[in-house]
Amino acid sequence: MASRYNLSDKAWDIVADLFVGPTRRGRPRRDDRKMLNGILWVLC
Repeated sequence: MASRYNLSDKAWDIVADLFVGPTRRGRPRRDDRKMLNGILWVLC
């Protein structure tokens, strides 16, 4: 069960395809799911 600001596994499977893969330029990316959960926390 997902908490208030965390996506469930089912919801993440739906939106995971919207994120692009890592690139070679710039800083290495963090976990996309964790970043999206943080954005949802800020918006709520």
